[in-house]
Amino acid sequence: MSERLGPTAAVIRAYERLRAWNDPAMFIHVRDEAEALAAAAVIEAKAEPGPLAGLVFAVKDNIDVEGLPTTAACPAFKYDPEKSAFVVARLEAAGAIVIGKANLDQFATGLVGVRSPYGVPRNALNPELIPGGSSSGSATSVAAGVVDFSLGTDTAGSGRIPAGMNGIVGLKPTLGLFSSTGMVPACRTLDTISIFAKTVDLATEVATVAAAYDAADAYSRKLPAPIAGGKPPKFRVGISPPWQRKFFGDAHAEAAYAADLEKLKSLGAELVEIDFEPLHAVARLLYEGPWVAERYAATKPLIEENPGAFHPVTLKIIGGAEGLTAVGAFEAMYRLADLKRQTAPIFDNVDCLAVATVPRMYTVAELETDPIVLNSNLGSYTNFVNLLDMSAISVPAGLRGDGLPSSLTLVGRAGADGYLASIARAIEGAAELAQKAAPGRIEVAVVGAHLSGLPLNHELTSLGGTLVRSGETAAEYSLHALPTTPAKPGLVRVTSGGSRIAVEVWSLDAEGFGRFVNGIPAPLSIGTVTLADGSTPKGFLAEAAAVAGTEDISRYGGWRAYLAR
Repeated sequence: MSERLGPTAAVIRAYERLRAWNDPAMFIHVRDEAEALAAAAVIEAKAEPGPLAGLVFAVKDNIDVEGLPTTAACPAFKYDPEKSAFVVARLEAAGAIVIGKANLDQFATGLVGVRSPYGVPRNALNPELIPGGSSSGSATSVAAGVVDFSLGTDTAGSGRIPAGMNGIVGLKPTLGLFSSTGMVPACRTLDTISIFAKTVDLATEVATVAAAYDAADAYSRKLPAPIAGGKPPKFRVGISPPWQRKFFGDAHAEAAYAADLEKLKSLGAELVEIDFEPLHAVARLLYEGPWVAERYAATKPLIEENPGAFHPVTLKIIGGAEGLTAVGAFEAMYRLADLKRQTAPIFDNVDCLAVATVPRMYTVAELETDPIVLNSNLGSYTNFVNLLDMSAISVPAGLRGDGLPSSLTLVGRAGADGYLASIARAIEGAAELAQKAAPGRIEVAVVGAHLSGLPLNHELTSLGGTLVRSGETAAEYSLHALPTTPAKPGLVRVTSGGSRIAVEVWSLDAEGFGRFVNGIPAPLSIGTVTLADGSTPKGFLAEAAAVAGTEDISRYGGWRAYLAR
């Protein structure tokens, strides 16, 4: 990673690049440069300027920033917030500086980026292409190099589609990881603030600062902040079979996805074909069900008193809620519950999903021919994620045949944000192991079914666990096959004749560690394990009585090798 500029130099560079890029549709409001420079001076005068000092960012204009109006891309909706949104305030307190409010699809309704009275932000890769929405200006400001990172929002894919359309990273956190206080909702039960950056490491660094429980937000949850670790040596990835893949005639996208899956295999992934139709059925619910009524609720006073203030396509979509009924809402909720039950077993067999971020790269001209259907096409692999309470991250993976970047989106369980970021780092080529847990996190050595790619690994990843390093115990242990379901080994410290046993060291925050330990069944327990490198993480140990009469499998050197015998 290149050395970070000082705050003043970073602000000067941002405004120089903004002027050079010369896209009046990128921002709805730009902060006065002198004001941003004054903020930089204040940061530089601090003894501890903060972990994000030297970074400049943009904020989607449905998220409040003190001193700048909020419009949600609707001039008639404009208001002046009394304070910054919860997440924005945390980032500013950490030393990052806002330079403007980015353009968006009006009221965050759309995946295309062309539904704004403030113009269409220019795609950073090809001006004929749509920028992607609804977080259009947020994504293009990062891709054009104007800002270091930006905040978007994501209900149906608005933190992922623009990332894929502009060749950058889009981090869509687990719902509730980021507070929504100070954000104009689209669908309040499904919305989240998202992060755009050029690298996974920066997106995750920002997410770690942004993540915090907010008692003022009824949908905020106490979740582990995402920490990107090393790539698991083995992991199982769910993919759709070829006959279920949707690319809508984009042969380059189809070929790139196949190539990206081969890249995943080279990184240690086992690809598992799963039935995607239930996920597509969930995706269709988003705009065919009562969640459109949530968009109506968010704009109710304006749409009823001044419908002419809306973009025509936005009005058509949100206005469709008038025909919905409470009966229909409950029926859709029942249908979603059925689909949740139907899709839940997916993660019993895989660690994450890998989907094409953008099924087809539409041009602005193409979009004008059928704006609603083509928008729906774009959401084929994004719409289901928030409805099913999943985490996701989009990352550039390679090049298409036309020279544009391809993009993969990794989708995981709620709370698996750090785990997904670890794999995404490997995809972009920054997959070195951390070697040591981040401050405030606890190292846990695992030797059996909790190893990456094995049946119980999800107990770590769903608690925010990330891989720190792989290694071996000191030559003081024996490993035994226990008669349990699922099959597990027992690690026992011995006084003589010991062996080195393969381990993975994962890290958890204190809360996650406590929950993890609380779920460990007898005859296993957590103790201190001595590794060959001299470190002493916590780890699984078995009671001596439990291994009496069991097979000593130490000769295999580890559980994974024993399973492959």
